[in-house]
Amino acid sequence: MYKKLLLSVVMIFGLLAQVNGAGFSKEATTEPILVQDGKSKHWCPVCGMSIKKFYKTSHTSTLENGKKRQYCSIRCVAVDKQEYKIDKSTIKVIDAKTENLIDSVTAYYVIGSKAKGTMTKVSKFAFANKVDAQAFIKKFGGKLSTFDDTMNLAEKSLETDIAMVNKKKRMKVYPMGKKIFKTMCNQDIDPTKYIEINDLKADIKHNKLCKRSKGRDIKENQLQVVSIYLWEVKRFGDGKLNSQRVQVKKDEKCPVCGMFTYKYPRWAAQIFYANDKHKHHFSFDGVKDMMKFYFDANKWGNYPIAKKENITKILVTDYYTQKAIDGTKAFYVVRSDIYGPMGHELIPFASLSNAKVFKHDHLAKQIIEFKDIIESEVYKLDENE
Repeated sequence: MYKKLLLSVVMIFGLLAQVNGAGFSKEATTEPILVQDGKSKHWCPVCGMSIKKFYKTSHTSTLENGKKRQYCSIRCVAVDKQEYKIDKSTIKVIDAKTENLIDSVTAYYVIGSKAKGTMTKVSKFAFANKVDAQAFIKKFGGKLSTFDDTMNLAEKSLETDIAMVNKKKRMKVYPMGKKIFKTMCNQDIDPTKYIEINDLKADIKHNKLCKRSKGRDIKENQLQVVSIYLWEVKRFGDGKLNSQRVQVKKDEKCPVCGMFTYKYPRWAAQIFYANDKHKHHFSFDGVKDMMKFYFDANKWGNYPIAKKENITKILVTDYYTQKAIDGTKAFYVVRSDIYGPMGHELIPFASLSNAKVFKHDHLAKQIIEFKDIIESEVYKLDENE
């Protein structure tokens, strides 16, 4: 029964499958080009899928801060574009024939072929050479498209593609991921510690946090399923803990960096403002960005209500308990070896004793109170000292 359920979960990714009904393999036939850094470079940072297995739909980009990203599909590029400012001139794609990395803007895309796409109903493959694209169409069907039109299609179909995948996740992936976690994995895995799903996968794999019987390494399909469960279900905790956390809606972005705040529950922070009958709050993916906004909100946009005299409440997330606490009464550990979504952080604790333990364990420089936070020192945290 267990094997049958796992097989059905794997079939879900036939949307995803590297070999599909058309007989076309999306898996790399040579050593894949991987542009990301570290042990997590083998997986897509958006969905966690294997770059090698879905290599022929793989894309790369470079963020404004110079960080390189690699995705299993143009669908995941479209997801990332919602959060990060990605210059399309930096986006590259794997040529589905030669497996070389090419400029996406000048590529010839084939959309809607019988060779199934990755994470989408409508397949999308790219070629440097128009002749190769036409040969692919002759064999697998589809039609020629430009990068701009293909990206527009990916963005327009994003909502339905996500809904389609999420439905199947709820039905089979999450239950199987939960079962794998309970029977094969260390129970103290904390998914809130990781910034991206590929970081989580890399840690599970390389530190053998999940194993099959007789200590054998977990398979990629099992690793993907359990990682999705941990990342999309367990990371947000049980109902009791959720009610005690900083409450962030899925459409809230940090006004400083533009990232979706809900993705980082361990780091979430908020400032609440009120002026006459008008009330508003802003959510941040860390205290560092919150303090940048606190000191000078208009540096980040037109926010007339965001004045210090209008502040009614500041909430931050206690690092250990993950509960919402009063930011003005918290103790902040600075320059530790633990990084948040935006690098070095002011890491909050409700108690001084817990802050001292964390400072000792993570080689931090100092502990400060809210009233002692200096604007210039906040910006210095962006420096790699």
